[in-house]
Amino acid sequence: MKTHFRGRDFLTLMDFTREEIEFVIDTAMEFKRFWASKISHRGLEGRVVGLLFEKPSTRTRVSFMAALAHLGATPLQLNPNVMQLSRGEPIKDTARVLDRYLDALVIRTFGQEVVEEYARYMVNPVINALTDLTHPMQGLADLMTIWEFKGRYNRVKIGYVGDIWNVCHSLMIISSIFGYEMYIARPSGYDADKRILDFVYDVSKNTGANIQFTDDVVEAFKDADVIYANTWHSMGGPEMEKEKRLRDWSGYQANTENTRVAKEDYIFMHCLPGYRGEEMTDEIIEGRHSVVFEQAENRLHTEKAVLSLVIP
Repeated sequence: MKTHFRGRDFLTLMDFTREEIEFVIDTAMEFKRFWASKISHRGLEGRVVGLLFEKPSTRTRVSFMAALAHLGATPLQLNPNVMQLSRGEPIKDTARVLDRYLDALVIRTFGQEVVEEYARYMVNPVINALTDLTHPMQGLADLMTIWEFKGRYNRVKIGYVGDIWNVCHSLMIISSIFGYEMYIARPSGYDADKRILDFVYDVSKNTGANIQFTDDVVEAFKDADVIYANTWHSMGGPEMEKEKRLRDWSGYQANTENTRVAKEDYIFMHCLPGYRGEEMTDEIIEGRHSVVFEQAENRLHTEKAVLSLVIP
C-alpha cells in the first residue's frame, strides 16, 4: 500500500478510497508514537518542499514546516507576492519551473482550480493545504481525533455548526466514506457546494452514512458523539458579507445549554482559529469535553503521513 501513494497528488479526499485513508491515519498514528517517544523519523532527508501560501495561516504553515523538519526535509516558504506570479506569469509556467527545483509543492490558496492546475503541470506531488472548496489535511486530522476518542470502528454522530465551506466539506466527505451520521446546523440559504453534495450522497448509498442539514442547533447536537464548531465567516470574504453573516448566524453556537442534549461523553472539536462568543462559548472550548488542542496536534502527524507517503 505504501508504494501505491508514491508521486500522487493530494488535492481532495474524494480522490481516495476508505482503505487508503485508513492507511494514512495508521501511518499518522505511528508517527505520533515516534513523536511521543522522541524516536527520530527522518525519512525525507535531502528533499526540498515548497510552501506556497496565498492565505494567512498559523496551524497549517507551522505544522507543515515542523513536519518537514522532523522528516529531515527542507521547507521553502514561497511568497506569491514577490514571485513572477504577481506580475502575471501563468501558473503552468511557474509550475513547470518549480517542478525542476522541488520534490513536492504544498499550496494554500482560494480556488480549487488553482491546485488542480499546478498538479496538471507538475510531475512531483502537489498537496492541497486548503482551498475554498476543501481542506483535506484538516479532514484527516479530524478523522484521527475521532478514532482516538470514539474508536476506529464505531458509528458516530457528528453535530456540526458553522460555515459550510472547506472544513465542513472535508468532514462531509469523511463522514460519507466512513458511514457516519452528520447533522449540519445552519441558517436557511447557506448550503454545501453541489460537487460535494453529489459525492457524499452517492457514496452514502453504499456506506449507510446519513448527512442532513437543519436550521435547529439542538436537533444537530441531539445524541451527538462529536460536536464540531467552526467560524461563521471564513477568511477572505468581504467585510460587508462578514457583517451579514454575523447577523444571519447569531445563535448558531455551541454553549453549555444546547450541548446538554449531546451524549454525556461527547467530544468538542474545532479546527481553529475559534471566536469565543460567536460559534462557541469560552466554557465549551475550555471545558472537559474539548479535545481541540489534541485535534490541532494531529495536524502535525497526519501531514507527516501524507508527506512521507507521496514524496518519491
